Amino acid sequence: MLVDFGNFILRILNSSWNMLNSSSGWMIFSFIVAGVLHEFLKPEKVQKTAIGSSRVSGVFWTTISGMFIPICSCGTIPLGISMYYSGAYLGPTLAFMTSTPMINPIALLLAFGLLGKEVAIIYLITGFVAPMIIGIVANRFAKEELHIGMKRQKEEASLQIDTDEEDGSEPMIQLEFEEPGFWEKIKSGLRWSLTELSVTISKYTVTGMLIAGVLFNIVPQSFIQDYLGNPGFVSLFGITVVAAPMYVCAVGHIPFIAALVASGAAPGVAITFLMAGAGTNIPELLTISKTIGKRAMLMYLGMVVVISNIVGYITNRLLMPGFTPVLNYDQTQHTISYANKMIVVMPGWIQNLCSGILVCYALYSLFKIIKGRAGKQCVA
Repeated sequence: MLVDFGNFILRILNSSWNMLNSSSGWMIFSFIVAGVLHEFLKPEKVQKTAIGSSRVSGVFWTTISGMFIPICSCGTIPLGISMYYSGAYLGPTLAFMTSTPMINPIALLLAFGLLGKEVAIIYLITGFVAPMIIGIVANRFAKEELHIGMKRQKEEASLQIDTDEEDGSEPMIQLEFEEPGFWEKIKSGLRWSLTELSVTISKYTVTGMLIAGVLFNIVPQSFIQDYLGNPGFVSLFGITVVAAPMYVCAVGHIPFIAALVASGAAPGVAITFLMAGAGTNIPELLTISKTIGKRAMLMYLGMVVVISNIVGYITNRLLMPGFTPVLNYDQTQHTISYANKMIVVMPGWIQNLCSGILVCYALYSLFKIIKGRAGKQCVA
């Protein structure tokens, strides 16, 4: 019994580590970019732009920019949270965090070659329209989480913390110094992202990966294989549920979903799988819940699931009956060869190193929590 439990724990850790390896390199890269953006995109500057308001144009530009970045959803977490804490409204933030993992030029190229031009066109339209809808709805119905200023006011009111003196002293101190130079800003941004942002994000990312590892080992893989082994019976909602514990990456899973469609699954399944699976992984949802708010996370999750199933249903209505899968060996090899030239694959040792760094950040965060609680008990 004890040996079996030990093997179960090892399987969970192995699954979690493999999933973390798939995104850790991009997360470290995103931490660096996020630090630079945070330093140069000051709240007072962002609030003067479209993304620092509830205007539709702000949602539009973050959606477009996200569509051209070929990284997974975990890699978008530091960028999205940094954008939000730099003054961006919730709508542009969620639009960016939706469009980035859902679609990019590499994924679109693979979809065109492996799923056909009809599905690829619907995929492209969905990759633009869905984040736009999510961003607009978030700006319209969000409350204190609409932007960081309102969120902080709510937190200060609930904790009854008076920070008037701190807020008043900051600009006075800044007036005593000249504007920092370019490299000073870079250093300051990296210091913030690699000592504050990374500790917070890694805590939730590693925790989310462990939860995903547990789900992956608890849910019988034979059940998933039997379900996917009968493509004609794969439903839109069913593929949404299956995608969650699989930790879907749009680029990596397009060949898988293309084979599923070629085996008899409805074409709408591909759209639903790529959208819901890429946008609803546990680490991202957990991070949004803890850093922005539970309401924002539920709003985001609900819209991704609903829109992905609606688009899948519309796809089936448009293309069926009579849909013919286009997957064939020659075209597949031709498309994948082009896509592989665009994909940046990090060596295994870099992936392991980056994963180790994230785990160290998470352990440090845990140490700070334990130390803080111990300090409170001593005071009490």
